Amino acid sequence: MKFGKKIFSLFVLLLMFFSNLGFAIEPTVASSAAILVESRTGKILYEKNAYEKMYPASTTKVMTAILILENCDLNEMATVSHNAIYSLPSGYVNANLQKGEEISVKDLMYALMVKSANDAAIVLAEHLDGSVESFADRMNAKAVELGCQNTHFVNPNGIHNENHYSTAYDLYLMASYAMKNETFRKYVSTASYTLPSTNLYPTTDRVCVTTNDMIRPKSKYYDENVIGVKTGYTAEAKNCLIAASQKDGTELISVILHSGTNAEGLSERYVDTAALFDYGFENFAFSDVVEKNAIVKNIEIENGNKDTKSLDLVAKDTLSGYLAKDVDLESLSPEVNLNENLVAPIARGSVLGSATYSINGEKYTTELLASHDVEKKFDFRILILGIGIVLLLLGIAILRVQFRRKLNRKKRRK
Repeated sequence: MKFGKKIFSLFVLLLMFFSNLGFAIEPTVASSAAILVESRTGKILYEKNAYEKMYPASTTKVMTAILILENCDLNEMATVSHNAIYSLPSGYVNANLQKGEEISVKDLMYALMVKSANDAAIVLAEHLDGSVESFADRMNAKAVELGCQNTHFVNPNGIHNENHYSTAYDLYLMASYAMKNETFRKYVSTASYTLPSTNLYPTTDRVCVTTNDMIRPKSKYYDENVIGVKTGYTAEAKNCLIAASQKDGTELISVILHSGTNAEGLSERYVDTAALFDYGFENFAFSDVVEKNAIVKNIEIENGNKDTKSLDLVAKDTLSGYLAKDVDLESLSPEVNLNENLVAPIARGSVLGSATYSINGEKYTTELLASHDVEKKFDFRILILGIGIVLLLLGIAILRVQFRRKLNRKKRRK
């Protein structure tokens, strides 16, 4: 028993030691697939089975929202079809839309992204393309455009289908693209929205409450930094969550797929997401690998004069990245590639090569510029050669003069 306590104490001490050294300890993620990305640079901070095909459930609606925002006017009126209501399997979330009801695209978008209403998704798909099948074709084409390689959609809402799948990475690509749209950001950060009365629904009791507990203030999972994005659940997909968080000017996007409930009865999609965001914000920060005009290397131009031949090569650009805080930037040594045949004269600002810094498998490259003009040194060999040529020409001229004088004397004698 005492031996076990000693081992445990040693483990804790080692953990504290490595923490003090600044080594980042990756979070423990229980969900089957996950990814964490810094949105501005696209740097992947954490991944787990991020490229494996899985069922996305209602995270599908991110793509639906993208297409509607890009192709419809929010003030357009859509009509609820019979199919939009009666094609939904029992138990799937709906907005209590009525057959024949006329409702704006704007309100349908709130129902779609806040409450995750599946009937609203079908109404929007049919409004844009006439049918769910045609809209799915548009979804798949857009997925390819965004760089998704393991995604296929058959409906606009994520209702389970074996041929409807995606990956954590592909869903990140969709979310990252969508979050560049301010209207989309407004929808996914809304905690509650009440649908207005319509031609077939005169009351205003259809309240859409967000399914994302991380943006719902009264939830135990609430996080003031989280600004979206979309939940999902089916029996086959289990719990899913795309989330975005902003802190100190930095935005992270995470995706969690196929998540359950832990031993304490907590939802793993929220626990894992919180752990990922803590990891991303606490262990990484934006840093300059090298600053613009910083001296990277000094070289000597052999044919430069003594005052200018020692030349500093400076960085053309500032190279920045979202880097692990334990990276020792001071000790980084770049790989420098110089142009061939560097000879004077060289003008200040000329591109003379490049420098590449490698950090944990990532490369940061900038061109190298001459810090000052390099003048060509005076070559005495050329001077001597020049003098020799002048003397030679002078000698030839003297000989010619003497030759002409002799000829003239001969002519006078005759």
